[in-house]
Amino acid sequence: MGEKKFFDRLSQMVLGKTTGASSLEEENKRLRRAVAELSILNDVALAIGTAADPQEMVHKLVDQLLRAVKAEQATVTLFDHTFQNAVRTQIRVMASSTELPQYHMNHAFMGWMQLYKKPLVVNDPKSDDRFRGIDWDETVRSVMCVPLMVKSEMTGALTVYNKKGGGVFTEEDQRLLPIIAMQSAQIMDNARLIKENAGMQEQVKLAYDIQRNLLPKNPPEIPGYDIAGTSIPAQTVGGDYFDFIRTASGDWAICLGDVSGKGLPASLLMANLQATLRGQTLVDAEVHERIERSNKLMYRSTDVEKFATLFYGVLGVRTHEITFVNAGHEPPLVFTSDGKVARLETGGLALGVIDDFPYQQETVSMAPGDVMVIYSDGVPDATNPSDEPFGMERLSSLIRPYKHEPAVILIEKITEAVKKHTGGAAQLDDVTVVAVKRIAAQGH
Repeated sequence: MGEKKFFDRLSQMVLGKTTGASSLEEENKRLRRAVAELSILNDVALAIGTAADPQEMVHKLVDQLLRAVKAEQATVTLFDHTFQNAVRTQIRVMASSTELPQYHMNHAFMGWMQLYKKPLVVNDPKSDDRFRGIDWDETVRSVMCVPLMVKSEMTGALTVYNKKGGGVFTEEDQRLLPIIAMQSAQIMDNARLIKENAGMQEQVKLAYDIQRNLLPKNPPEIPGYDIAGTSIPAQTVGGDYFDFIRTASGDWAICLGDVSGKGLPASLLMANLQATLRGQTLVDAEVHERIERSNKLMYRSTDVEKFATLFYGVLGVRTHEITFVNAGHEPPLVFTSDGKVARLETGGLALGVIDDFPYQQETVSMAPGDVMVIYSDGVPDATNPSDEPFGMERLSSLIRPYKHEPAVILIEKITEAVKKHTGGAAQLDDVTVVAVKRIAAQGH
């Protein structure tokens, strides 16, 4: 082998070994970066997974962001898309590793993020053609921002400012930050939903407490009468309402209403109805006039699709007569001591349907042993698994054998029978019952 060929072969061997060593070193570097990134992602998952609420979660995420990409400042902004169909900042948390002023995301910059919904890196803000005209803070050298995406919707953004040491955000940073964003977005959104749900449950509980306080805690004690009432809402709060209101003359207004809808909206309308009726009961006027004014007030203060059925009767404690108006409500049943049954139907339309409606009133007597049962449509309309309603005939047949029992026992028998009829199925409507008995004289 000639001298030239020898040295050429030697050079190839040395270069080959050098190239192999260099390739191995690069592979080792990639492996170390991958291990470091996995460690960072694990730390992020652990930090936000152990946070007690969204605010704490965001604070922990910001701390991890600063460490992950070695930035001077990090910001997490979460959006609320439900505010008048516009995006507004719901939570903004900043943390800085330096004494630099806290940066605020420029509207044009955030607008770009909302439009394109993809990572954005600006390593030279003042010369970037995409953001000409933005008045960057003099201390901002570089910015990297990635969207937080949940089900194709941008719920927020992660933003980091100024690579430490004066450098720029690298390809590794640009790969790592979107992974952190993807890992964090759903977890934070779930935490937000859990917190919002807990807040809603607290509001519902508060509404329940308020509504239960609006209903009578105890029936009135009227000599010669036994009265009881109950209301079982289909949801935590309901739209059924019953009340016993003392009039200026010493008589008692007994009413049971059923407002349209269920849940919180219905409970608010129920409270409005109660306030209206209590105010009108204090007015010295005919029963039909009180209901006519209540109808006007409700019509003018509620949406067109809102209404309420109502039975409103005034029991004369001296005359033993009930003067009533039935505003589109289920007709109460009066069982007389001689075995007859009357349906109290006189009145008119439900409240809130027509602004000016002339309601009719009627007066019936309550003799010793007579029983009046007022109820909401949740009683006759309750269905069993075969979709068969409880019905008026079943209700009437149930009352007869128990009409001599105390009013509270009679009501218990009705509600128990309705529950048994539905076969344990979920209650679809509020169930409200009021019983008024004139106590029979001893010996009868």
